[in-house]
Amino acid sequence: MNLVQLVFNSLLYILPAYVANAGACIFGGGTPVDLGRYFLDGRRILGNGVTYRGFFFGLLCGCITATLEGILINLDLLGTPEFHYNLFKWMYVGFFLSLGALFGDMVGSFIKRRLGIEQGKPAPLLDQLDFVVFAILFAYPFAPITLDMIVTILIITPIIHLSGNIVAYLLGIKSMWW
Repeated sequence: MNLVQLVFNSLLYILPAYVANAGACIFGGGTPVDLGRYFLDGRRILGNGVTYRGFFFGLLCGCITATLEGILINLDLLGTPEFHYNLFKWMYVGFFLSLGALFGDMVGSFIKRRLGIEQGKPAPLLDQLDFVVFAILFAYPFAPITLDMIVTILIITPIIHLSGNIVAYLLGIKSMWW
């Protein structure tokens, strides 16, 4: 597999997680998952940025993305024979990628609160990699990928994440560019 194909296949695999993570941000707001509660250290468990609405819509957006990918792959419009699963497999792998991404983002938020990092403040690499690491962990039992794909995802995600945040900031979706 050449480098372009490796990057393309890696992006195709992780795209539902990316969309779930972005969808939670775009459609979030409302009641926080931690219900405003505090942890044993006196800090919020997760913070106001992790909400039920964001979780639901992030999961929905990620699942829709995976379903659309499955349709395109099975129609052979993307020319990726490695990924010729049935549509149902695309849907449940997308569900686990999305669920893992959202859970990973919660774990990242929990860690940031324990480190005393306020909501919206940057935590380099934690902010960019928490969601993809958990997405891969959740989906791997159902759709294992190669080590070179995992490494590729871990390398390109910070670049894509930062670029996406800058675009979201410029569009007024995020209040900070990071």
